[in-house]
Amino acid sequence: MPLTDEQIERYQRNIILKEIGAAGQEKLRSSKVLIVGVGGLGSPAALYLAAAGVGTIGLVDGDAVELSNLQRQVIHDTADVGRRKVESAQARMHALNPDVTVRTYDTWAQADSLGSIVREYDFVIDAVDNFATKFLINDVCCADRVPFCHAGILEFEGQLMTVLPGRTACYRCVFAAPPADPHGPIGVLGVLPGVIGALQATEAIKHLLALGDLLTDTLLSYHALTMQFRRLRVTCNPKCPACGCSHRPV
Repeated sequence: MPLTDEQIERYQRNIILKEIGAAGQEKLRSSKVLIVGVGGLGSPAALYLAAAGVGTIGLVDGDAVELSNLQRQVIHDTADVGRRKVESAQARMHALNPDVTVRTYDTWAQADSLGSIVREYDFVIDAVDNFATKFLINDVCCADRVPFCHAGILEFEGQLMTVLPGRTACYRCVFAAPPADPHGPIGVLGVLPGVIGALQATEAIKHLLALGDLLTDTLLSYHALTMQFRRLRVTCNPKCPACGCSHRPV
């Protein structure tokens, strides 16, 4: 279905890019992205994907908004404290762009249900804050061959990488097993997830439109205090139990 006049006006700064154009914008409208975690990383990712006109965005999170979240989780407002995060985020995204369909899953990511959710989407954003769930997202996406972007943040540092299952190194290739999650809250500079989450949204859009070079086989790290980015090449583990990248075509 062609874009309406209102949509052409809304997305004109995308459309005038020769790499995107009207066809690319229509592709975004027909695409589906799942965001697991609607906190610090998921907030900017959800807002920018909604603003860009990604047609369907899924949100998985089983938590409610707390006052301490608002220092970094910018999709939620003070009035949302106590509200379910997926409901708060959905309302904000619809206020920003009514064109977007936002599907909510008010639940924690679980091994017995995440796969059936992931299979409905073209790309997944790992925006969770614990290692066990990051490995779960990796393994589910690899099993169903759904591309995804991992990210993590701590104090003043962030990192991300994009995985094309069966073709590139996965999270488990780089980090063999989850370490123990730390006890108690961990400090994080409030603007840090804004930087990293926006980069995850960028990777999603690039993948959906087949633009540029993805952060595949590459771990990108960022240090806010030195304002430095560093790229680390990573390789597939031939014995990886998750991604089977040893079978990728040569």
